[in-house]
Parts: sequence; structure tokens; C-alpha cells
Amino acid sequence: METRKIQQVGGGTYTVSLPKEWAETVDIEPGSVVDLHTHIDGVLVVQAQERDAETTSHVALSVPHADPACIERALRAAYAAGIEAVTFEAPDGFDDDQHRAVERIARTLSGVTVTESTATTVTVRTLLDASEVSIRQSVRQLRFVALSMHRDATAALTGPAVAEWDADRDEQADRLYAMIDRYFQRALARLDEVDALGLTRSELFVCWTTARELERVADHAERIAATVGAIDGEDIDDETAGEVSSLAETAREIVEDAVRAAVGDADVTAARAALHDRDGLRDDVEALDRRLFESEAAAYRLTRVLDGVARTAEHGGNVAELALRTAIQKGELGAPSAEETLDEPLAE
Repeated sequence: METRKIQQVGGGTYTVSLPKEWAETVDIEPGSVVDLHTHIDGVLVVQAQERDAETTSHVALSVPHADPACIERALRAAYAAGIEAVTFEAPDGFDDDQHRAVERIARTLSGVTVTESTATTVTVRTLLDASEVSIRQSVRQLRFVALSMHRDATAALTGPAVAEWDADRDEQADRLYAMIDRYFQRALARLDEVDALGLTRSELFVCWTTARELERVADHAERIAATVGAIDGEDIDDETAGEVSSLAETAREIVEDAVRAAVGDADVTAARAALHDRDGLRDDVEALDRRLFESEAAAYRLTRVLDGVARTAEHGGNVAELALRTAIQKGELGAPSAEETLDEPLAE
């Protein structure tokens, strides 16, 4: 880092000289036009024009044999990288099934549509603008979807099972996370994207990290549902089922409190409560797991459910730790309650 002195020119305009070595590196010379980005966190960035747009606008990809699996991987990667338009080129041509595969994949991604289709090329474009996106609201929606999935996944332990697992919610959770991940990646490449999203870089990072943890909660919910569905009701007694169900509810509350603190819907007290409950749940899970291990009548699959519950709480704890660190950085930590301590462990 180097410092430059601000000069005043004419009727009050402030100027500062640019480092010559940097200017030559990005092909700036007298008369060149640069972009100035003023961010809401007080940062002013000078950038050569068109440099970031070149990396996120349009790419053309050659697809050997137009394999649908290859197309899906490439399209999802381009979407996550923040590319605005992708043209798939297949020298041997696309058949009807392959065209339909591209359209199917596009429907699973927010704001993506097929804009052009020929015998040998298919162009897919993302039409959703960053100014139309609320990252915080998307995180809240992802929390709702993930926790509702988790709630239904454990419902069969103490009551009638959900008639049919809703695959649409899995897709919705994946779609929400993919969108958040996309705009986070675009913000790394495009300086104007951060301001369009209405967040500081730190706030965007917190939202992205929270969404990543919530996506994993949704994944655990899916695995728990599959495991619970395979458990024979006669292999688990009502008391044990109730314990596991209660622990699962606590895990969801941990996630709920942590995310509320992370996205600004609650103060740091919620993060502290989540960490306190996470530590208590660890002890309870360990005790129940030991009891199940020593019991000859226990269903072995139940330990998998218990592991999924424990991991859910850990993901909530990760979000709470992030919210706690953010509060410290902002000077909003405040005084702990009588039941809390300040020596909470940070992320492992």
C-alpha cells in the first residue's frame, strides 16, 4: 500500500495522481476513461473500463457429443461463476432430447432461460439483475425451506410420516443457494455488483457463508428423511424416539437463532443463545449415542439420524460464531447475561 496527497484544482475539484506502473499495466494513458466505484462501506475504487465485464458477460463452450451430463456440469459451473450468457456448441448437433435437457437444467436455476436454439448451438442467458435480488431475503427463504425439510424429516419418529417427501423443496433449496453463490462470485469479479446488491462486502460474505451452512442443513434433512423411512417402527421405543425428536427440534432452534443474528433480524444475544444450546446439545447427543450403542435392542439406523441432528446443530453453531465475530467487529458485543460466558470457542 502507498499513500498519495490530495490536491485541489480550479474551483474546488479534488485530484490524486495514479501510480504510473499500475496505469501502464492496465493500459491507461492520458485521455483514458476510468470507472470510479464508491461503495457504501466508504471505499473508492478506480478501475479500467470493461475489464470486469469481459470476464462475466458471455462464453462459448464446445460440448463433445452434446452429452446432457456434461452440459449440466458446464451450465451450473458457468452460472456459479457469474457468467451472463453461455453458448453451447456441438459440432455433431443437438437432438431433441438434448435440447430438452438444456431447458430442464435452465429451469432449476433462478432467472435462467434459453434465448436461442439452433441445430448445433444453444444459448442460455441469465436475465435476473442484481438490483432485483435481495440476498438477505433469499437467505431467510433458504432458512425456512431447510428447516421445514428438517422438521418433516424427523416427523415420522413420533407421529405419522409425511405422506411423500417433497422433492421440490430440495430443488428450491439448491436453487436459492446457487443464486446466492452466483452473486457472491460476481461480486468478487465485478465491483459494481456489490453496490447493486445493496450490501457491504463483509455483509455479503456473512450472507453467503450462512447460505452455505443452510444448504448443508437441507442436505442433512434429506438424508435423515431417507434413514427414518427405512427404520422399522418396532425397532425404536417411544421414549427414545421422543428424545431424538426433541434433540432435532433443539437443533432447528439453534439454526433459527443463529441465522436471525447473522442476517440482522436479532442482536448478538440470539447468537450467544445458539452457541449455548449447541454446546448443551453436544453433551445430550453424546449421552444418547452411548446409550444406543450399549443397547442390544436399538435400531442402528437411529444413530445415523442422531448424527444428522448433531451435524445440523454444528452448522447452526458455525453461523452463530460468524454472527458473534461480526458483532465484535462492529463493537456491538455488549455484556453477556448471567448464564453466558465470553469464552465461547470460535469455529473449529
